[in-house]
Amino acid sequence: MSYIKPAELVTRMVDAGAYKMQLSTRDTLIRAFMGAAFLTMGAAFAVTVSTNTGQPLLGALLFPIGFVILYLFGYDLLTGVFTLGPLAVIDRRPGATIGAMLRNWGLVFLGNFGGAFMVAILMAVYFTYGFSTEPSAVGQAISDIGHGRTVGYADHGAAGMLTLFIRGVLCNWLVSTGVVLSMVSDNVIGKIVAMWLPISLFFYMGFEHSIVNMFLFPSGLLLGADFTLWDYLIWNEIPTVFGNLVGGLVFVGLPLYFTHGRPKARRTRTAKRRARVAVSAPASPGSPLASDEDSLTSELEREPARVS
Repeated sequence: MSYIKPAELVTRMVDAGAYKMQLSTRDTLIRAFMGAAFLTMGAAFAVTVSTNTGQPLLGALLFPIGFVILYLFGYDLLTGVFTLGPLAVIDRRPGATIGAMLRNWGLVFLGNFGGAFMVAILMAVYFTYGFSTEPSAVGQAISDIGHGRTVGYADHGAAGMLTLFIRGVLCNWLVSTGVVLSMVSDNVIGKIVAMWLPISLFFYMGFEHSIVNMFLFPSGLLLGADFTLWDYLIWNEIPTVFGNLVGGLVFVGLPLYFTHGRPKARRTRTAKRRARVAVSAPASPGSPLASDEDSLTSELEREPARVS
């Protein structure tokens, strides 16, 4: 399997962040809508497997199916652009401004919510035969999740809010790792394996993912769970979004960016070194200067190409 080394991986991350800011409103919304739809279908599948088999680990191992599909299709999640967008701004890519980043985040949020809510409605219909019967066992399990992860946090007050935020941080530490690892190989099998590993971890440990929750909690409300829309927003979605932002950016994006070299700074250093060689007197083959020029040429040829 092909393997992209960290320095080139960072360049791909920055390029991806800059590219997403250049997308039209239509394309951003479509990709976010479909991304959330596939992810939440995977979540519904995982809850179904866990409930029907009594094996939560099995559900967690199968949950990444939706995540893999959406990234192979080039769709987007808010948790991913939280990590990639700021890197393009820091690297001063053309068009990558704070305003463009916030616009991208807002559109992806709206698209993700639309896709997740659509799946929530469809699954609620499925679990209740069109709201004509009580929810199935899987539907009841989703209702219980909604209650436990809203009222359950509220019962603990400030400690519950802190726990909710930390679960959001831990979640996107793993999920954004999966987003980044989708770029670590040019081979489809390599991409799938790399993405699968961290995504199954977060789901099994019950961390809080803002997009998955856009499905779970509206589903719970539609299925008659005992919590309110206000409970969902205050005691889950809003703190989870902020936790996801911190987890993806602070523990994934920034460490990789700063420790493996900033792409713009790396290109500038290489260009300056080559300029110094170019103004020097021509050297005969085999001389130290010729060797230095050859090495710089090789370095430039290895400089990661921009990705779309």
